Amino acid sequence: MPARLKPAPAAEVAAALARLDAGTAQRADLRLLTKHFLALLETLAPGRSVEVRVPPYAAVQVIEGVRHTRGTPPAVIETDAATWIALATGRLAWTDAVESVRVQASGERTDLTPYLPLG
Repeated sequence: MPARLKPAPAAEVAAALARLDAGTAQRADLRLLTKHFLALLETLAPGRSVEVRVPPYAAVQVIEGVRHTRGTPPAVIETDAATWIALATGRLAWTDAVESVRVQASGERTDLTPYLPLG
């Protein structure tokens, strides 16, 4: 797993969110917002027991518990960038995302409700 992600500067996040709201977001905006909100999640829920994947941009391991070191982890959350950003900003509820299959979550401790929204 690469080095931990760093939150983006507030001005860059605000600009990217404004472009997203205006419908003019580019791939770079999605990458910036995805990594930013994953970095916030890492800070809020440190640990290595759940892997959160937002392909193709990034993946992080979070939440305390049994540490994962090789292969597919026992607890995985995977979603697309638009869904992750909506969850992180409170524009989409966790349960709604899971029920509509916009998020695939398997294993223990994969309910992120206590940590969302992030920003």
